[in-house]
Amino acid sequence: MSHPVKTQWVEIAPGFAGVLALPPAGRGPGLVLFQEIFGVNEHIRAVAEQYALDGFVVLAPDVFWRQAPKVELGYDGEDRQRAIGLMQGYAGPGALADIGASVAALRARPEVAGAKVGAFGYCMGGRLAYLAAATAGVDAAVAFYGGGIHTQLDRAAAIHCPIQFHYAEQDDNIPLAAVDSVREALKGKPAEVFVYPGAHHGFNCWARASYHAASAALAHGRALEFFAATLF
Repeated sequence: MSHPVKTQWVEIAPGFAGVLALPPAGRGPGLVLFQEIFGVNEHIRAVAEQYALDGFVVLAPDVFWRQAPKVELGYDGEDRQRAIGLMQGYAGPGALADIGASVAALRARPEVAGAKVGAFGYCMGGRLAYLAAATAGVDAAVAFYGGGIHTQLDRAAAIHCPIQFHYAEQDDNIPLAAVDSVREALKGKPAEVFVYPGAHHGFNCWARASYHAASAALAHGRALEFFAATLF
């Protein structure tokens, strides 16, 4: 039996590509999946397939394309240090341009064909999903332990689509005070904020030591319910 999800690299803009994962039906609402700092690696590609199996057309853009095209990094040692360096070099107008181009490219795909488009991401990608909600006109967004969102809350006023946040209770990078500031900034908007007791940063990634299966399953279910309600 052939695999029910078809994946391939596709062009988003000249020099800028991403992995496209098609659902078994071949079409559906779109989701832009923004990577962690470790590239569109095996885990991110697996997440794209996971959400494609759930019925979405998923595009995972290679946002480090200017610095290290199609880089794939591990989570420890030299790979981690290189990932941090790539993240530090990725900011400003280039990031916003990539977000806009990715959303536009997915909307233009024949497999999406006028359906709604959302964005989601993990760590750095969670911040990019938040920025997609603020700047790129997505129909919904989900941010998993999005690092740095609490430093860009001036963007919150521009968010009008439904948005969902998932945070770890014991995140050394995102203190609970930062989570509270996000909750306060989005008050009155269609926003949900969830905190997972006992979980650490990166709890969704089964390839990391911080993986927390119960929290990952619960967050995935909540995100699916959210996207089903907002995109279908």
